[in-house]
Amino acid sequence: MLNFLPAFLRGLISSLLLALNVLVYGFMILTLAIIKFVLPFTAIRKAVDRVLNTLAQGWVYNNSVWIALAQKISWRLEGLEKLNPKGWYLVSSNHQSWVDIFVLQQTLKGHIPFLKFFLKQQLIFVPVIGLVWWALDFPFMKRHSEAYLKKHPEARGQDQETTRRACEKFALVPTSVINFLEGTRYTAAKHAQQQSPYTHLLKPKAGGIALAMNAMGEKFQSLIDVTIYYPDGPPSFWDFLAGRVKQIVVLVKERPIPAELTRGDYGGDAVFRAKVQAWVHEMWQDKDKLLASLHRGA
Repeated sequence: MLNFLPAFLRGLISSLLLALNVLVYGFMILTLAIIKFVLPFTAIRKAVDRVLNTLAQGWVYNNSVWIALAQKISWRLEGLEKLNPKGWYLVSSNHQSWVDIFVLQQTLKGHIPFLKFFLKQQLIFVPVIGLVWWALDFPFMKRHSEAYLKKHPEARGQDQETTRRACEKFALVPTSVINFLEGTRYTAAKHAQQQSPYTHLLKPKAGGIALAMNAMGEKFQSLIDVTIYYPDGPPSFWDFLAGRVKQIVVLVKERPIPAELTRGDYGGDAVFRAKVQAWVHEMWQDKDKLLASLHRGA
């Protein structure tokens, strides 16, 4: 609808509408979070969490408005037909841009419960939205480097405990937990530095997804394996706000989670760890082949 405007104006309008959406829904979410914090009883938490998740979904639907206003995107979506908005899902996706988060929310809204992300600890300080993420029980991860852990071995396992506590809360009401296995956004430089064995992906880190499967047990119905592809190349967030993204491909595949992978000590059992890594590697190989075929088709 706003395609006749210059890209800068489209981006400015999108930014203002996004900020307004954050402020309005953020205020309502934080108000309810205070109730949950003051009265931390399971029955109250379950009731409040349901309302919080409904508000969060409302925020996603409102984002769809400014996305539709500013964009004229050709979407190719596949694999959404059999998903359940009242189920529990573990979601995994390749990661190329901040735009991925909005693409996932836009694609999966109404098909599965509101997505909960694993976030870097520093993001809690993002004005307003950081507190909203905290109120919605998003787990904040410290992600210490291996060099830091060698100097401070007492910090090893902190992220695992954070994941476990968060997933225990997620088990109370239908929730989708997403984990970007690559741990960071894909770039050619990171790919070369890692010497990744995959053509279009960084090496996956299976620890987070293993802990989520262990903490939620068999609560998850399945894993939603999402492949995102931008035919014109990964966009910046400003490109998205300004309506410069013309094509997006989102392919969804529902995968069963092997029961034996929900029971085991990823950190302490080398045999179990190898099984989880082999399962993740097979999934990543399939995704790499799929991305290769999409690139060839483009």
